[in-house]
Amino acid sequence: MNKTGYASDPFYLKHETASHPENPGRLTAIQNRLESSEFYNNLIPIQPRKATAEEIAMVHDSNYVASVKKSCADEVRSLGADTVISPDSYDAALLSAGAGMNAVDQLIAGNIHNAFCAVRPPGHHAEHDHAMGFCLFNNVGVVARYAQRTKGLNKIFIFDWDVHHGNGSQHAFYNDPSVYYSSAHQYPFYPGTGAREETGAGDGLGTTLNLPMNAGADDDNYLSAVENKLIPEIQRHKPDLIIISAGFDAHQNDPLAQVQLTTDCFGKMTELLMSVAADVCDGRLLSMLEGGYDYRALSDSVQLHTQTLLTFEP
Repeated sequence: MNKTGYASDPFYLKHETASHPENPGRLTAIQNRLESSEFYNNLIPIQPRKATAEEIAMVHDSNYVASVKKSCADEVRSLGADTVISPDSYDAALLSAGAGMNAVDQLIAGNIHNAFCAVRPPGHHAEHDHAMGFCLFNNVGVVARYAQRTKGLNKIFIFDWDVHHGNGSQHAFYNDPSVYYSSAHQYPFYPGTGAREETGAGDGLGTTLNLPMNAGADDDNYLSAVENKLIPEIQRHKPDLIIISAGFDAHQNDPLAQVQLTTDCFGKMTELLMSVAADVCDGRLLSMLEGGYDYRALSDSVQLHTQTLLTFEP
């Protein structure tokens, strides 16, 4: 059995979004499911901390970070057309990024082999200077920079299997060869980015891999892309850490998209990533929650993903 960390915090429920699809019930469903599982007591708890504004500014414009803090303090209810906030949303967003940072600390200390962070708000749509797509700050981006700048993990690979393309993550590292970003996502679809031809720019040319999927894509389509296109790129990049932007909205029962993955596919993708992580980076694998909006599909998929992190032996 692996030493698998689990990071979450009740404070995430204070990011109140009313009837918005990205709402506190998502994490309640995940927590209830994991707590009722036979393996929950084998997970190693990781207590998140709040990232500092300066740490968030490793990826985001500092004026934007300050503006989010002020908007929440002023009880503004939204940042743009699709991103709802409440007075505690700024602190919840700091705590979301901080969960991944503390997980990296535990990985490097040798206390865990891998980790899943059940956080909200999600992050992969957040751009350098504005909120977008339910996201305030780019959690995986901040964690990648933290790992590089404080832990000597110089090369990072981010794989995003959320059904929506992670525009914010791609743009944060598009010119940077040290962070390879890859995404499998429904296309064309929100947010409109993620074409196959988007492969990076400047020094980062060749370190972005988009795997656009048609509406109706299934397990075979995804697993083929992961095995035949993604895994060879991870082996070529030889990262020191693999981060999964783990959205579960490509599930066939999710209401916000049309990809048709089964719960089992998330377990199989987890196994493939754990196997390549064992080959290239001593198994260091960090997973952070993004989307997933059907409570049953989300909690089923998270349970299998987390159980696989704990029990699969590459």
